Amino acid sequence: MIDFSWKIFSQTGNIETYLLMKELETVYDKDVTKRMDEDITELDTHL
Repeated sequence: MIDFSWKIFSQTGNIETYLLMKELETVYDKDVTKRMDEDITELDTHL
């Protein structure tokens, strides 16, 4: 989805599309961090 937003922005120059892409990146980064934290917690409980 982020790649799609970038492609649209690069073709149109629409700033709202760029802002959408940045918002998606933020949500994605938070999701990845949450998953990593969950994985670490799971590993800790198995030790």
